[in-house]
Amino acid sequence: MPTETQLIAPCGMNCGICLAYLRNERKCSGCHGDNSNKPPTRLNCIIRNCETIKRNQSGFCFECERYPCKRLKQLDRRYRTKYAMSMIENLESIKELGLRAFVSYEEERWRCTKCGGVICVHRGYCYDCGERAVKPQ
Repeated sequence: MPTETQLIAPCGMNCGICLAYLRNERKCSGCHGDNSNKPPTRLNCIIRNCETIKRNQSGFCFECERYPCKRLKQLDRRYRTKYAMSMIENLESIKELGLRAFVSYEEERWRCTKCGGVICVHRGYCYDCGERAVKPQ
């Protein structure tokens, strides 16, 4: 599962485990990728389009004086509740460990134990073999 550093969104989302990125039809290229197949929710994302993030050195929310902002807190709460994943924890890991170490961790965390494919954060199963996975911790 070649998760690349460019697949990590400013909010800390790993686009490589997102349903929109994994699907075959109208495949999204991730927050930093081409806009041609992005759903309107991604194109209009407040965090992705934040001017402060675009100007800061890291390109991530943790460098902002308002971190974590209201929108990031809302997104984090939804992902914690629905998908057992935290954007804020991801951002703290990136800040603490560095982006490359975080990506390595994510590759292991979201790898299917049956076939080595990618577990989709939104569906909870491997996109290669369909194996239902226990939510990664």
